[in-house]
Amino acid sequence: MSPKSKILIVEDDPQTAEAVAAIVSELGCAPVLRATLADGIAEAAGDYAVIVFDRMLPGGDSIDAIAKLRASGSTALILVLSALGRAVNRVEGLEKGADDYLAKPFEPDELRARLRALLRRATMQVLDNDLMAFGDLEIRLKARTVHIGRVHVATSPREFELITFMARNAGQVVTRRQLLEQVWNLHFDPGTNVVDVHVGRLRRKLEEAAGRPVIQTARGEGYMFAPLSGQTSG
Repeated sequence: MSPKSKILIVEDDPQTAEAVAAIVSELGCAPVLRATLADGIAEAAGDYAVIVFDRMLPGGDSIDAIAKLRASGSTALILVLSALGRAVNRVEGLEKGADDYLAKPFEPDELRARLRALLRRATMQVLDNDLMAFGDLEIRLKARTVHIGRVHVATSPREFELITFMARNAGQVVTRRQLLEQVWNLHFDPGTNVVDVHVGRLRRKLEEAAGRPVIQTARGEGYMFAPLSGQTSG
């Protein structure tokens, strides 16, 4: 993760702002603080990997500004922090364009984990409708090919569907049930280890070509596609 990554924190409570900034610094990023909605929106025009918005700010509700930020060309990922933590509030925030939503009061470890996940996503790009690029790993959707550097990773049709679905959810845990539904089109548990077998085979191929883990196991939950987790940035 690049130490040059900047994270904008828009929070009017000084104690909370300092706590978030400390976590951002621990992650090797540079925190920039603003305390009002207007100042936050103005500052968001800068080059930020992630923006952390308190919801109810002097000047208004930050989720109403997310669409404006997207329209202005901001590519920063947005995490909303809010005391409005009911399910309906979280759904509203996500539907209005937030990439994540965390209720206050929050545990520092959970905020740290969520910021890490957003920073991973920020470094992963879908360059166009054909190419998904994650550092040296490239997936060509039309040609149905996978390359790591100059190495071609041969995948079966099912493995290609598997890596494509996982890549679209890079940095997030996908469950076995999701994979059964989205890759195998099975809406019931077949009572076999078909998912684990295919993921294991694909993982070995990718790790052999990359020289590092590309698919991680989330114990008891599923798997996470994190192709950049073993790389260091210069």
